[in-house]
Amino acid sequence: MARVKGALATRKRRKKVLKLAKGYWGAKSKHFKMAKEAVMKSGNYAYIGRKQRKRDFRRLWITRISAGCKANGINYSKFMNGLKKAGIALNRKMLSEIAIADPEAFTTLVEKAKAAL
Repeated sequence: MARVKGALATRKRRKKVLKLAKGYWGAKSKHFKMAKEAVMKSGNYAYIGRKQRKRDFRRLWITRISAGCKANGINYSKFMNGLKKAGIALNRKMLSEIAIADPEAFTTLVEKAKAAL
């Protein structure tokens, strides 16, 4: 059986890591050992960031809805409870868009929520 040398696979692996580290500051983009650590760390940050983005957007939507509710004389929790009791099933993303783009329609939703309470 022929002897297999590992140089080709090693070079390929190292090139892949250095390509991912392109643009990093200092030796992190040039030296394999430092680049590998930086790429692993950045992968962890990216993974965490994908989870945080969902939280951040939900917080933003709730803040926008809350501001729209305060302008109409109701607080956020009562508004959401009223919508649920009225049988209006709109998600927070759509409610925040309505609050920004169409305040009259949002006022109508607030009135329906108040009536259902």
